[in-house]
Amino acid sequence: MPTDVVMPQMGESIFEGTITKWLKKPGDAVQKDEPLFEISTDKVDAEIPAPVSGVLSEIRAQEGETVEVNKVVAVIGGDAPAVRPTAPASPEAAVQHEAAELSGGGTDVVMPQMGESIFEGTITKWRKKAGEMVQKDEPLFEISTDKVDAEIAAPVSGVLREIRVAEGETVVVNTVVAVIGGTAAVAQPDGAPARAANAQLEARAEAAPSPAAMRGPAADATPEPELLSESVRSSPLVRRMAREHNLDLRRIRGTGTNGRITKEDVLAYLKDGAGTAPTAAKIPAAPATVTPAAVVAPGSERVAAPQEPLEGRLEPMSRMRSIIAQRMVESAQTIPHAYMMYKIDMTRVARVRERERAEFEKRHGVKLTYMPFIAAAVTEAIRKYPIVNAKIEGSSIRYHDHVQLGIAVALEWGLIVPVVREAERRGFPEMAATMADLAERARTKKLKPEEASGSTFTLTNFGVFGGDFGTPIINPGESAILAIGALRKEPVVLSDAEGNDTIAIRSMQQFCLGFDHRLIDGADAGRFMMAFRDALEKWSGEIG
Repeated sequence: MPTDVVMPQMGESIFEGTITKWLKKPGDAVQKDEPLFEISTDKVDAEIPAPVSGVLSEIRAQEGETVEVNKVVAVIGGDAPAVRPTAPASPEAAVQHEAAELSGGGTDVVMPQMGESIFEGTITKWRKKAGEMVQKDEPLFEISTDKVDAEIAAPVSGVLREIRVAEGETVVVNTVVAVIGGTAAVAQPDGAPARAANAQLEARAEAAPSPAAMRGPAADATPEPELLSESVRSSPLVRRMAREHNLDLRRIRGTGTNGRITKEDVLAYLKDGAGTAPTAAKIPAAPATVTPAAVVAPGSERVAAPQEPLEGRLEPMSRMRSIIAQRMVESAQTIPHAYMMYKIDMTRVARVRERERAEFEKRHGVKLTYMPFIAAAVTEAIRKYPIVNAKIEGSSIRYHDHVQLGIAVALEWGLIVPVVREAERRGFPEMAATMADLAERARTKKLKPEEASGSTFTLTNFGVFGGDFGTPIINPGESAILAIGALRKEPVVLSDAEGNDTIAIRSMQQFCLGFDHRLIDGADAGRFMMAFRDALEKWSGEIG
């Protein structure tokens, strides 16, 4: 029996997800629990595994499409890739139609829900092509959501019959993005699909009104492009691009399935300089004859000459990048940032690390970095000055009972902040292991949505890229963030108890605390940073 693959709910407050990437293609065989596709939600990006083994017979939600939770995005099952029955118009079509009738059912692969507040995902990449075999739990496609990018596994083994959601499309959770079914793809004569698609596009082009026919007195009554775009086969991403660039999608030839307009079609249209001017000011109908540019007929409006297309290429933001942009603007516009920078002598910590790191890795199976030292010092300083772990709620201050320590992790496709829960309760080895595990799973798209939300204080490491210091932006919902610079050996003047000065080479590191000045005064920030500095410069803790 065919099995529907739906967009999963990744959390209580997540109602949609965007398919970012299919890891399988219609006709591919997939194994149960094998990554089938990737989604992006408001909280996380994640891989979605196949619920059953079989053949991906149909993809109903293309990459980039946003679909609601529990909407079917794909079908798994059957014996061969599904071909939607149509009236055969040629011998080649008759062969395809007959094969479709013999193929049986399939299993829908849907956009999974990657978190409570994630309702859609964008497909960023398909790992399989239509007609390819896919094994259950084998990566089928990749998705991007508001929180994480993830690989989605095929729910069943079989042939990826159909991909319904193209790369770059955003669909809501549970939208069918592909279909898996059978053990082999339906054979198609070479070039038949392309010829059929071209014929369809040519027929649509012939039926479309010419530019001259679209001009005239009725031009003033033309609806806005957004309204025109709703009746054209396109994804939410494409319609959003049309709104942003004021495009009439009816004028763009679609190269997708059944003439569907894709992101690439819109970008190509923009590259050709075919974008329209804003429609707020109506342009009067042009007369039949061409008037020289220097001559303006009495009573007519002056119309600016069309601008040359801008240099370079235009690409839509990924869902993750779009959410990051929104939240950074929100933070910068609503939180009055202030900063305090300290240069801290890390020599004692550096010596402990150098002496213990080999044995530490043997005992605990994780590399000993500077991050757990810094995290331990932060939690100790927060215990003394909890105001930096608090936040403003209306006209009140909420003091958190625990330190939910966010660790910013840079990804090739964006930034994510996994959270070390109740960091103040963790011993040093557990802190080191947890931080390493979260960072690794963030980079491999294995994070759960709840692991990337709810932080109360964040660490961000500029030093990993060689930066000495930076001024970070506070995560919305928090009141402070600590930026970590690169560790450098520098000559430092040291004074002994008798006031004698000497110059020594020390391991120095700069730290910058960004804080919400509505809640945290400079004195509070200074006291916190001094406690943090003392914990590191006078390190005496056990590392296990």
